[in-house]
Amino acid sequence: MLQISDNVYQIPIGAVNAYLVEDNGLTLIDTVYKNSTDKIFDEIKKSGKNPNDIRQIILTHSHPDHAGSAYQLKTKLKVPVYAHGDDADLIRQGIAGRIPFVLSPGVANWLLFNLIIKKGKNEVDAFQVDHTIDDNDVIPIAGGIHVVHTPGHSKGHVALHVKNEGVMICADICANIMGLDLSTVYEDRALGIESIRKTASYDFDKAIFGHGKPIMKEANKKLREKFGG
Repeated sequence: MLQISDNVYQIPIGAVNAYLVEDNGLTLIDTVYKNSTDKIFDEIKKSGKNPNDIRQIILTHSHPDHAGSAYQLKTKLKVPVYAHGDDADLIRQGIAGRIPFVLSPGVANWLLFNLIIKKGKNEVDAFQVDHTIDDNDVIPIAGGIHVVHTPGHSKGHVALHVKNEGVMICADICANIMGLDLSTVYEDRALGIESIRKTASYDFDKAIFGHGKPIMKEANKKLREKFGG
């Protein structure tokens, strides 16, 4: 795991990241692909922490690379899951995303979409999300995790502002693989760009993403410089 701040960590699992917040136990944010439970637990154990200390799971959205292992982890740990209502509705039906996707420009995005995303199953294990969250909600963890509803990539996508840590968990509002850029796909790209600008208006120094490296300094400024707002 990569320590981002005193109590926030990034868990890289292949090409996608999950995140961990430490406060009165552990909060896991996103669960990457299906059957990733052992990989997530191994990364947590390597850092000297105990996966059995996970008290809840927060999903940033329903796509299979973020919610894929949610049901397995919920069942194994017997913990509640939080998600925005719009994507909680999909998860209840075992659906991962709303099709068709809008592909972002660029050869790399074309390759990722046609070689990986297009061939993947648009499904997750179905279950009932325990708690639905929405814009401006505050989850009482680490001094308050502020929910920022950021539709575009997915209708129920949320970013999570860990205010006391100066960290924004951006998930897939955009990516930072070869520098800041749009995510590979959106349901509504224009709305997605609006959500990036909305997120960048918050006060945070560090940002972590579903795909790519963290930005460890002046992250909100860099988002504004790249995407406007």
